[in-house]
Amino acid sequence: MPGTRHPDLAAEVAELIRHSQQANAALMRGDIRQYLALITHSDDYTLMSPFGGTPTHGPQITSERWEEIGRFFRYGSLTQELVQSYASTDMVVLVTIERAHVQVGGLPAQAWSLRVTLVYRREGSGWRLAHRHADPLVNGISVEHAAALARDPESCAAPEHEIHASSDC
Repeated sequence: MPGTRHPDLAAEVAELIRHSQQANAALMRGDIRQYLALITHSDDYTLMSPFGGTPTHGPQITSERWEEIGRFFRYGSLTQELVQSYASTDMVVLVTIERAHVQVGGLPAQAWSLRVTLVYRREGSGWRLAHRHADPLVNGISVEHAAALARDPESCAAPEHEIHASSDC
C-alpha cells in the first residue's frame, strides 16, 4: 500500500478501505444507521456532494438531515475500486471509484459511478472522516461541457437592452 511504512498503519488503512466500502454500500441501500455505525465523522467534516453546490459542513448535518440522506438512496448495490491511498501517522487519503446501481432521489435505478476522495484524520485512538468529495465524471466530459458547468450564471446576466448572440448563456 503506497505511503504506508508501518505495518500497523497498513492494517488500519486496509480497515478504513473496508469500512468505507461497507458503509457506502449500506448507504446505497438506504441504511443510514449502518453507514453511521461504520463511519465516524469529524466535528469539522466537509462534504462536497456529486451534485455540486456549496460544501456542507459537519454542524449542518443534523440527525434529521442524516435520515433524509438515508431516504435519498434506495435498493442499491455498490462496489469500490481503490485508485490510490496515501497515509501518514495522523491522516489517510483514499482515492476511489464508487460504482453503484441505485435509485437516487426518486429517479429509477441506474448506474451511478463517482470519483471520490476521502480524507480520514486520526482523533484519539480512532479515525474520523474529515472530508468527502465526489463527482460523477468517471466517464469524462468535453472541455466545452466542463466550461458550461463551471460558468458563473451571473456572467450571463445582461442589461435588458442587451441581447446575447451566443446560446451559451
